[in-house]
Amino acid sequence: MIFHTKTPEQTIELGKKIGKLLKPGDVIAMKGTLAAGKTTITKGIAISLGIDDEITSPTFCLISEYSGSRMPLYHMDVYRLDGAEDFINLGAEEMLYGSGVCIIEWSEKVQSELPGKTIYLTITPNEDGSREIKIENWNVTLEDSGENK
Repeated sequence: MIFHTKTPEQTIELGKKIGKLLKPGDVIAMKGTLAAGKTTITKGIAISLGIDDEITSPTFCLISEYSGSRMPLYHMDVYRLDGAEDFINLGAEEMLYGSGVCIIEWSEKVQSELPGKTIYLTITPNEDGSREIKIENWNVTLEDSGENK
């Protein structure tokens, strides 16, 4: 599935649609350059999970855990890790197979440790400020979310 958003607000709305379809134990592996919109789409996902906290990039703390009325969100930024071994040493496995949703920014660094059912989300910013968002390994349609396009 490929989507295009023109504004941060549209990216958040797409995140809300994605979030409505997520289930406990789902893992989203995000790829995208700095400022691609990874945290922006995560904000929309968090809203759909019933999270009221402000979502910020976990670049310096590595993992941010949020409690939501639907389920928890584990938001990870593995950019500063040296590789998969560091990821495992953080206790990430507990979250990957837990009762919440995991979103992993810079996921290519820990690809070998991700479950087979991982949802892959790649965000590509365009020169005009729009975004192309590609979702792979997820057998749903966003129309199932009950929201109008």
